[in-house]
Amino acid sequence: MRAVLCQSFDQPETLSVQTLPDPQPGPGEVVLAVEAAGVNYPDALMVMGQYQVRPPLPFTPGAEAAGRVLSVGEGVTHLRPGQAVVAFTGTGAFASQLKADARAVTALPDGLAPEVAAGLPLAYGTAMHALIQRAQLQHGETLLVLGASGGVGLAAVMIGKALGARVIAGVSTAEKGEVARRHGADEVINYTETDLREALKALQVSPDVVFDPVGDRLAEPAFRSIAWGGRYLVIGFAGGEIPRLPLNLPLLKGASLVGVFWGEFARRDPQGNARNLARLAAWIMQGEVRPLISERYALEDAPRALRALLDRRVTGKVVLTP
Repeated sequence: MRAVLCQSFDQPETLSVQTLPDPQPGPGEVVLAVEAAGVNYPDALMVMGQYQVRPPLPFTPGAEAAGRVLSVGEGVTHLRPGQAVVAFTGTGAFASQLKADARAVTALPDGLAPEVAAGLPLAYGTAMHALIQRAQLQHGETLLVLGASGGVGLAAVMIGKALGARVIAGVSTAEKGEVARRHGADEVINYTETDLREALKALQVSPDVVFDPVGDRLAEPAFRSIAWGGRYLVIGFAGGEIPRLPLNLPLLKGASLVGVFWGEFARRDPQGNARNLARLAAWIMQGEVRPLISERYALEDAPRALRALLDRRVTGKVVLTP
């Protein structure tokens, strides 16, 4: 098989494509032919050695992939060769074949394109878990999504609308604002051209839930704008710096600062995660959620794909297509 290989913790440009032996499934394992692999911000951090998980070197990056089952190991009864599946493995997905624990592999409904399915576990799984389990977003509430045109942000916009919320999209360019609006955002705020707090005041709204994958300078003004009893979802820090939030703000707002770690949720509650993904797949098949695949890269172009994420030049979801 062909696979992207990380041989030292360094910039994405040091990655290379190598030919490796085809994997063989052991007991409880599955090997799939990868048709598409999702590209995510944590993949880039892992390559650079800046993620909370540092896999032993060398390793193949890529946390999620969709494709078809090639072979199954002893004891695997819920999957069969030829079946369309999606897998979340943490690493290994940037390859033409992927070996995975069968418990991390989910069968796909007929008609769901692999390029769409490949982006569901991490970005959409995070947004589902964040808004349903962690925020308990209610119909009629107001949701502010920062970084709303990126993979996880745009997922939150669409899922927020599917849950019946009023969605305000925070973006950094007019073009990104149009992407968010086309995917359901009720209002758009360009926070590079206007003050976030003032823009929310002009809309006469205090968000009940803030979905924040950006952090950095946006965190404090967003939290200062939150409604009484609001929930502030800590998703990530794509803006660079981890913010230092004054702890008197949650007190004064009666608000909650809520951490979101989808991977641990999926490990601890696989049935709950499966229910989320089944609900999401139904929304996609019904057209309520329309995932945006903005760019497709070959395996050799994995460094370019990761660099685009690091430079925040991506709208929607990026995939590799081996």
